[in-house]
Amino acid sequence: MKLTVLGCSGGIGDRHARTTSLLADDDILIDCGTGVGDLPLAALLRIGHVFVTHAHLDHIACLPLLIEAVGELRARPLTVHATPETIAILRAHIFNWHIWPDFSALPDRAAPYLRFAPIAEGEGRDLGGRTITALPVRHTVPAVGYRLDSGAGQLVFSGDTAYCAELVAAINACPALRHLIIEAAFPDEQRDLAAASRHLCPSLLQTLLAELTVSPEIHVSHLKPGGAARIMAQIGAGGGRLRPRQLRQGQVLEF
Repeated sequence: MKLTVLGCSGGIGDRHARTTSLLADDDILIDCGTGVGDLPLAALLRIGHVFVTHAHLDHIACLPLLIEAVGELRARPLTVHATPETIAILRAHIFNWHIWPDFSALPDRAAPYLRFAPIAEGEGRDLGGRTITALPVRHTVPAVGYRLDSGAGQLVFSGDTAYCAELVAAINACPALRHLIIEAAFPDEQRDLAAASRHLCPSLLQTLLAELTVSPEIHVSHLKPGGAARIMAQIGAGGGRLRPRQLRQGQVLEF
């Protein structure tokens, strides 16, 4: 499989800052942040599945616009995979006819533009021999990470999370793990803020990485614009067996 980073920033405010959106091959999105907006219509039409980690705006900002752009051009509904709790949030606060139309009922419920597919923690979906499995994480709203398995290799994306022992165990249970994309949203001087908002900072990330028994390449995402260099410097100064690198928009990971 091939994963293309459409966006991995923790916010906007820079020419290259696009929020979280990862394109697996050319037909699966992991989250649907502002990076999706850079894709041409032909590329948007090839997307058949969106796996949402959680309902925070930086991870779903382009989801309503994606469905509006391609809905009537598709032969089948766009399938959005998310936990039941996240689907309930999307229905109540986005696709509620006030913020955006309910495309799961348009043009009619028998043949909608959007289909929600609930996925439970630990559950996997097979898409043409590619398996995507929801993993446990810890955030301020219901959330999951995802493991992508090509059959030849694996990639784990944490989404937004604080330290989570269950996530560590899930990562260590991946014998063919090539890549781990994991967040670090705040510098260490904002450790209390990171803990309160259930994100990682460099010292918390190093604690998590020290417990890994696998040896994937580590890619750090969700860095706040203006703070990326400081966060990465603190991560580098922490040492450890693994050597994390900053994830970059446009980067392609194969596994």
